[in-house]
Amino acid sequence: MKQIYIYKRFERFWHWSQAALIIFLAITGFEVHGSFHIFGFEQAARFHRVASWALIVLIIFAIFWHFATGEWKQYLPTTNKLKEQILYYAYGMFKGEPHPTKKTELSKMNPLQRLVYLGFKLFLIPVTIISGILYMFHKTIDANDVVVVEDIPLHGIAFWHTLGAFLLMVFLVVHVYMTTTGHTPTSNIKAMLTGYEDVDDEDGEGEIKIAEKNNESKS
Repeated sequence: MKQIYIYKRFERFWHWSQAALIIFLAITGFEVHGSFHIFGFEQAARFHRVASWALIVLIIFAIFWHFATGEWKQYLPTTNKLKEQILYYAYGMFKGEPHPTKKTELSKMNPLQRLVYLGFKLFLIPVTIISGILYMFHKTIDANDVVVVEDIPLHGIAFWHTLGAFLLMVFLVVHVYMTTTGHTPTSNIKAMLTGYEDVDDEDGEGEIKIAEKNNESKS
C-alpha cells in the first residue's frame, strides 16, 4: 500500500466547509419550518440567511477554482465501466471483489460518482439556492412586479426549496455511507483530511509517477 497526493488544500477546505454549511442550513431551515426548537425562530431565520450567503460565496470561489485549475474535467460524465461500478456497489463490494476503477490525481471519481456529483452541482444545488433566494426576496420581487416570478406563489417556491433540502439530506447520508467503502471504513475520510489516498502498490505505480511529475512542475 502506498500513498499519493490527490486532494489539494483548497479542495479539502471547500469540501468540509460546504458540508458544514449545508448541515447548519438544514438545522436552521427545519427549525424555521417548526420541526424542532434549538435557536428560536428569529435567530434560526437570521442564522439561515447568513449561512446561505456564506454558501453562495463559497460556491462562487469553488467554481472559479475548478475552472482555473482544470478540475472541472473531473465531473465530465463517462459510461466507461459504469455498469461495472453499479454492480460493484450493488453486491460486488459485499463479496470482497476488487474495485473496478482506480482513483488517481487525474481521475478522482468513478463513473457513477461523476454522474451523481454532476447532478448535484447542476441541478440540486441550483434549485435549492435559486428557490431560497426567491423565497428570501419574494416580498421585494412581488412589490416591484418583476416579470417571470411575480405569478409564482410563495408556497410553490417553498415546496421546491424544501424538496431541495430533503434531497440534500439524502445525498449527505448516502455520501457519508459511501465514504466507508474504501480500504478501511475511515480511509476515505482520512484522505479528505490529509489529501493523501492509499492505493495498492501494483495499481499505484503509474499514478505515483504522474503525481510526482505534477508536484515537480508545480515547485
